[in-house]
Amino acid sequence: MAEFFTTAIIVSTVASTFRFATSYLYAAIGETFGQRSGVLNLGVDGIMLLGAFGAYYTVLKSGNLWLALAVAAAIGMLMGLAMAYASVTLQAEQGISGIGFYLFGLGLSDLLFQKLVGTPLPIDGFPNLRIPLLADIPIVGEMLFDHSIIVYGAFLLVPVAAFVLNRTTVGLNIRAVGENPEAADTLGVSVAKVRYFTVILGSTLAGIGGAALATELGIFQQNLTAGQGFIAVALVYFGAWRPLGVMFGALLYGFVAAVVLQLKTLGVIPLGASDLAAMLPALITILALVVAVQRERQPAALTKPYERGE
Repeated sequence: MAEFFTTAIIVSTVASTFRFATSYLYAAIGETFGQRSGVLNLGVDGIMLLGAFGAYYTVLKSGNLWLALAVAAAIGMLMGLAMAYASVTLQAEQGISGIGFYLFGLGLSDLLFQKLVGTPLPIDGFPNLRIPLLADIPIVGEMLFDHSIIVYGAFLLVPVAAFVLNRTTVGLNIRAVGENPEAADTLGVSVAKVRYFTVILGSTLAGIGGAALATELGIFQQNLTAGQGFIAVALVYFGAWRPLGVMFGALLYGFVAAVVLQLKTLGVIPLGASDLAAMLPALITILALVVAVQRERQPAALTKPYERGE
């Protein structure tokens, strides 16, 4: 156990924390927008899977990582449009329709992988981008400023999302629709348009989150996300529907996952207990979620469909 507390291992663990948190952060920030407008999307995991496969297959065939991101974003956008149509226009029960989208994404991504690829083949992801001067700071530089651009993008998304939600008219409309859609409608805000926008935006970011996962791991396989989309939904609750809180939740999950991985690598965790240890990040997230939900109030109109004139 003593070898875990060496400088090299601590630096590696912290650096891994940011990488592990990346895919959760994209998906959870996107889901934050949707939930703040009143729509719960439980299909996030399925969208991430399709985005991950789309990005993986694009890199496999073209080697173009930026095109892969665009493909994943487009897949997320289309899935978001379908989800918005079901939840907003058809006013389907959001939990059930979300599970349906998850199962669709799970099944289709596996089918496409089996038919188009078959055997997991490695791909090259985004190279690390060292930030000049900052990356040269001893210890801190390697932990914080030596990551791929997709990792930086996830954490830059946090202040952007916070600014949009709290300091812009768009954010005001989103929050108004999520709290009191009747009053927002009375003031001339289109509830349907706002909800369509947030669900499509959230799904687009979920698709990018899937691409981030596939390119960071350099591989795709059946059920690659292993439920990460559901954890992302839980992180929105943990973060009290605030981007900064969501980021802290993602970092908590990423840190526990990184510590467990390092302990397994060092042989501290016995082989027979590895499956139990793999559950630890999810268990800690659930416990943190229970504490967070007890002290925070969700958007008043969350999961509640709105029809003008009701």
